[in-house]
Amino acid sequence: MAYLGIDIGSISTKGVIIDDSANIIAHSYLWTEGNPINAVKNVLGDLRGQTDVSVTAVGTTGSARKLIGVVLGAQVVKNEITAHAVGTMTRVPDVRTILEIGGQDSKIILLNNGIVTDYAMNTICAAGTGSFLMSQAKRLGLEINELGELAMKSKNPTRIAARCTVFAESDLVHKAQIGHKKEDIVAGICNAVVNNYLNNVGKGKRIAAPAVFQGGVSKNVGVVRAFEEVLGHEVYVDEFGHLMGCLGVAVLAMRANAANASGEAGASSKPKFDFNVKDVTFVTKGKECDKCPNNCEIISIYREDELLDAWGNRCERGVAAGA
Repeated sequence: MAYLGIDIGSISTKGVIIDDSANIIAHSYLWTEGNPINAVKNVLGDLRGQTDVSVTAVGTTGSARKLIGVVLGAQVVKNEITAHAVGTMTRVPDVRTILEIGGQDSKIILLNNGIVTDYAMNTICAAGTGSFLMSQAKRLGLEINELGELAMKSKNPTRIAARCTVFAESDLVHKAQIGHKKEDIVAGICNAVVNNYLNNVGKGKRIAAPAVFQGGVSKNVGVVRAFEEVLGHEVYVDEFGHLMGCLGVAVLAMRANAANASGEAGASSKPKFDFNVKDVTFVTKGKECDKCPNNCEIISIYREDELLDAWGNRCERGVAAGA
């Protein structure tokens, strides 16, 4: 049997197919580009090109998890904290701290004996996220994947004020204009991302080893080095660290399928996931309900002309408005 996990973020959309031992047999990482449904279709096409296994159950996570869960008919729809914790423990069973930095948000998850005991996420500022690194790379005339190796060449990292994106960009321009080397500025940016993360997301948290760093930013070796220097111990980066969310929700889909199979006669005969869903037209429509003073904004999702689901209503009158 095989299971599909999809993680739909604001910047990137990730997908994995795992076997019944939670081994990854296909994986994909593509840009969301403001269109989660289209991004998922592209991920499905990429995954299908890598393997022809039959998928038994599907799970979704990420900021668009509910929308894509409806589109794919997912058996499991879970928040990022749960998905990342399960995915990471699948790869590193004794993990105590998960450091995660994505495109628009970041989070920290603390675990003890396989149980999540605490977590925190960034709120408003994106200064410690992947989008900040991307904008600074563009400002310096670099590709995002060049930042890490360039930072490793630095012997004297520049101090960059990164408590705020606007201030950081201003400080970066100033440091470049007064003659700081590009590699020192890039190393300073990596250090600033880590300091911002620890001062905001990780504030007051005890970061115990083993610590696992994941999310797209974990591919930046400059940020990895900065974390290790500040924390004083090794930070583990898994080769699939950018896929932990979708791995976790695929594992949860596998567990849900096993639970259903043990409790329902004939559960194993349920129809398999149809990859041809990538060729189906899905449309979302937003409408403000005026049935009561709540003025709920209701989102409806259609497959062709068929209403699949609607949400956003806070009273029963809104259901009709969504349809």
